[in-house]
Amino acid sequence: MQEDLPECSRISPADFSMHDRAEVLDAINRTMLILEFDRAGVVVGANDTFLHRMGYRLDEICGQSHDVLCPPVMGAAGREAAIWASMQRGEAFSHIVRRARQDGSEVWLDAFYTPIMGAHGELERVIKIANDVTDDVRRRESVRRVLRGVDEAGNAVVISSPDDRVVYANDGFKRLLEKRGESVRGKSLGQLIGAVRAEPATTRYLSNRLSKPPGRQEELLLYGKSGRPIWVSATTNAILDQRGNVANIVDVLTDITPTKIYEVLQRRILQAVFDDQPIEEVMALLCTELAQLAPELQPAVARLDDDRQWQALAAPGLPAQHLDALRLFDPVAMADAAKERSSCQSLIAIDPTQDPQWASQRAWLAAAELTGCAARPIATAAGRTIGLLAFFLRDRAQPDAFHRRLMDVGLHLCSLALEREDVRARIRQLAYYDDLTGLPNRSHLHAEAERAVDDMIRRNGALALLVIDIDRFKQVNEQFGHSAGDALLREVARRLRAVLRSGDIVGRMSGDEFLVVLPQCDLKGIEIVTRHLTAELTRPFDVGPAVLRPTASVGVSFFPDNGQDLPALLRHADMAMVQAKADGRACVRFFSPEMNQMSQERHALEGALRHALENEELHLHYQPQIRMRDGVLYGVEALARWRHPELGELSPARFVPLAESCGLIGALGEWAIRTACRQLADWRARGVAVPTVSVNLSPTNFHRADLEATIEAALRRYRLTPSDLTLEITESVLLDSNPDTMNTIARLTTSGVRLSMDDFGTGYSSLGHLRRLSVHELKLDRSFVVGIESDAPSRALASAIVRIGESLNLKVVAEGVETEAQRHFLAELGCDAVQGFLYSPALPAIELEHWLAQRSTGV
Repeated sequence: MQEDLPECSRISPADFSMHDRAEVLDAINRTMLILEFDRAGVVVGANDTFLHRMGYRLDEICGQSHDVLCPPVMGAAGREAAIWASMQRGEAFSHIVRRARQDGSEVWLDAFYTPIMGAHGELERVIKIANDVTDDVRRRESVRRVLRGVDEAGNAVVISSPDDRVVYANDGFKRLLEKRGESVRGKSLGQLIGAVRAEPATTRYLSNRLSKPPGRQEELLLYGKSGRPIWVSATTNAILDQRGNVANIVDVLTDITPTKIYEVLQRRILQAVFDDQPIEEVMALLCTELAQLAPELQPAVARLDDDRQWQALAAPGLPAQHLDALRLFDPVAMADAAKERSSCQSLIAIDPTQDPQWASQRAWLAAAELTGCAARPIATAAGRTIGLLAFFLRDRAQPDAFHRRLMDVGLHLCSLALEREDVRARIRQLAYYDDLTGLPNRSHLHAEAERAVDDMIRRNGALALLVIDIDRFKQVNEQFGHSAGDALLREVARRLRAVLRSGDIVGRMSGDEFLVVLPQCDLKGIEIVTRHLTAELTRPFDVGPAVLRPTASVGVSFFPDNGQDLPALLRHADMAMVQAKADGRACVRFFSPEMNQMSQERHALEGALRHALENEELHLHYQPQIRMRDGVLYGVEALARWRHPELGELSPARFVPLAESCGLIGALGEWAIRTACRQLADWRARGVAVPTVSVNLSPTNFHRADLEATIEAALRRYRLTPSDLTLEITESVLLDSNPDTMNTIARLTTSGVRLSMDDFGTGYSSLGHLRRLSVHELKLDRSFVVGIESDAPSRALASAIVRIGESLNLKVVAEGVETEAQRHFLAELGCDAVQGFLYSPALPAIELEHWLAQRSTGV
């Protein structure tokens, strides 16, 4: 049975006895701050609670004006004046006021001012009863600061009731869902975040968020009022009451849209890149993905080509014939924009309806319902502009913040894809193309040529293969420098591309050698091609102040007549090219079986020469040189001879070039030096008066690092002085670009070895070349001696060379003197010495001794 409760009634002052009233007043006195003012607002009394809380003694507060508790720093002077004005009218005042303790610290009082009026309605005194609410005020202020910070934070914060009704949402929440200016209080949270489209993951999150650990993060896909996707990282925390029940639910939503967009796009775009899809397909995929995220956009990507023009890569949804509109973006301005760190500064937005440069584009833009365009440069990590990302816009002239986010993400992926494409192209260029000429290199050329041959096999067709070698290319390098040689090779490559058909193959084999493959070409066709080709190659070409007229030796082989595979065709075309060289250069030769026979003989001769050098089967003959003024022996020139076991005596004109081409010229020169020094020492020991011996050396000999040591060793071994040996070199040695050549010659001449310039006047040298070395003598070539007695030009050239020798204090030795008339004329010119059949051919050592003996006896 329920216990009877006492009846509740209103209490009035009359209900209190005097004793009760004293207890009530005592309770008020202990808990409330009481202060009494006179009619002028001067403190006349205060209770102990006031004195304790405010830090005053009674004598310190009494007599003070009412405003002592609110100094100017509190900023309450105006309000205090209003309070006392109302007191004068007999109006009570109740408010939370800010006051200062005796030590100056702040206190908040919930104060009630009661005016006590006299019999005539005048103010007699004021009683102030107040409660200290400082802690409550500070707590509310702390809450206000927290809410203000939440509003100003980038995160969206929403507080809901247990039934999922919103009781508080900060500005970030409204901004996130594009609901600025709208009231969301009292609405369902699920309805708010799923108003446009409710993803299954969002529905599960709302249903289960209280059952998950506090602070757990989940990624959700929401949609703003405009339908744009918004990725958020959501966390939930429950606020419990004193009984442990859910009082409120706090959801914090962090916008991760830029990161998520980048993650989604990056995964798809990078997968396409790593799958080696063409760059056009990769950029089309990126544009499609961007348009799905923002349907009001029509993205386009362009690449900056070598001519500094925009070349459209992708623009799905835009008419291809109008993509030249991208050219209206100035590449220079875009490059300058790329240097700006701020994306706002680097973005160039166009309003086609206002910009006069876009007048020609307005019709199709209007037809496509496009009202604006914005673009930013695609730049490498180093800041070099390589492309352009443009957004054509619908229903607006300027991109908004979301568009800028998309552009930031798109730019990064475009830069990555385009840079990787450039790197791949560069790697491909280095791997498959010649860096100097831009033509396919040897490996790529062979692969292309093999495919062409295989194609002709399948189609039962014909094919011509040309090996082209630039004539005297080494002399261009030597005379004009390697930069001129490089320029000539680039020009030859350009001319070859200009002459050949689109389906023809051309590449650089090595050095100055090119390969051309002509599919579906027969003998009649090749004659036309080679005629145009040689005419194009021989056109003059400027190299600085000089003008070159390049020529080429061309060898041709045919499929299937001259070979069934590429190696055979190459080998036979090369043989034909060698034959063209041998036939005087600047001509075309077609392979024949006889060339194959000659090549086989050449290889056999090379092997025999190698064997002859290794087994000392070569020998030297010596041609005497006669001093003109007294007819005595001036010296002897050592000339190599080779008696082949089957071919008999071979001329140096045949085996010396062979030695140069197969790499034996160095060994041949060193053998000649050792043999000549040994023979000279033998003559000296037996009293045969031979003043000096001359040995011919090739430029290649001077490339050998041990040449100097070889000569010194030979001289030391046979006890000869350096002046006993003369090295005969041709003018091509002076033109050799190898720095070791000149250094080696300089050291040898410094040591005392004599230097003779052979065949002077027949090459490309000049007097400037002679000044570079300590040349001791000049040799007048036999081509100037033949017919010297009757041929005016020969006499003039011979005379000029003798005069050069005299002016430079050099001896002049004439070669090929065969008649007394020639000798007589050379004597009159002042030639120092002569050699030739008039005196003696080159003789074996023993026969030379007999010849010398006969001259000394006058027999």
